[in-house]
Amino acid sequence: MNAHTADATTVEESLAIQEQQAVLDSETATAVAMQDTLLTPRFYTTDFEALDAIDVTPVRADWDALIAEMQADPNKGHFRKDETWDHVDWDGMEPELRKEFIDFLISSCTAEFSGCVLYKEMKRRGSNHDVTELFQLMARDEARHAGFINDALREAGIAVNLGFLTQKKKYTYFRPKFIYYATYLSEKIGYARYITIFRHLEAHPEKRFHPIFKWFREWCNDEFRHGEAFALLMKTDPKLTSGVNVLWIKFFLTAVFATMHVRDHQRPEFHKALGVDTDWYGQEVFRKTSELSRQIFPITLDIDHPRWARGLAALQEASVAIDTARKRGGVAGKLAQWAGSARAAGAFLSLLTIPARRHEVPASPRLEPVY
Repeated sequence: MNAHTADATTVEESLAIQEQQAVLDSETATAVAMQDTLLTPRFYTTDFEALDAIDVTPVRADWDALIAEMQADPNKGHFRKDETWDHVDWDGMEPELRKEFIDFLISSCTAEFSGCVLYKEMKRRGSNHDVTELFQLMARDEARHAGFINDALREAGIAVNLGFLTQKKKYTYFRPKFIYYATYLSEKIGYARYITIFRHLEAHPEKRFHPIFKWFREWCNDEFRHGEAFALLMKTDPKLTSGVNVLWIKFFLTAVFATMHVRDHQRPEFHKALGVDTDWYGQEVFRKTSELSRQIFPITLDIDHPRWARGLAALQEASVAIDTARKRGGVAGKLAQWAGSARAAGAFLSLLTIPARRHEVPASPRLEPVY
């Protein structure tokens, strides 16, 4: 019986299975995953010694409960095709939808694997049992997710060579606190995105054009637990969520929300096929993520402010202009790119300067997924 990433109990085992499958992977998909732009998932590295020095004593009770939940491995064996996996007519799929959906899958696979690489490296470099145990468990989950998406991609005749990405993709250095903010938000917004799509398709199953969406509930619960872990890591040091760091939190909230808005508007046929209005979907995900982030962040963004929707629209228009100018090329194209970049910077600054909403942070950050 062939080994499957769904059954792997460690990240090393999962990656070994995926390495065996790499002979089937597509150069085109891997090239897309290798791209480094403001909108594509990145690979990160950080100060691993600082992470190894974390003392979880202040959150010990919540920490042990979360670790026990992750050790129980509720999703072991889940991320594999079973009898409910419907046949996908890739050749009969509308070409633009096929293109956008494959882009969605490649981007999702790269993002999941990015987390796997970072967490695995944290585990490898550390000696702090609490920290290395957590990152081993999270790396295990992310490797499964990436492997499952690659299984779906192989039906379309392509897949991402994840081992090649590990060796060749550019790594971006982030200070530990920036890793906390960015990764926490990535995990929580991932939960909000997946559960919003899952609940929508529960109510409108006729819009489920691919079987992978059936797996989104358990998938997003993994994302939720990972976000809980980063909330606890931030709770160990009050300075991370106070003082000047609140400004950094606001920056990352704005950047993550704005990036999602622009990226989603690049896939109109994907959202049309799901029967989802992209603007509604974005606001719904922002609301869920904002509500969840109250567990650890002392502020939320005012996404109902009049400048919010206008700023996002201006940012999207600037992004389209930049892409058009890049394709045009030449001196005129370069000048147009600079002009578009200036417009994008102005739109982002407008979003960033919207006054935030403040609130009291609860003593315990632990939450349960309820959406």
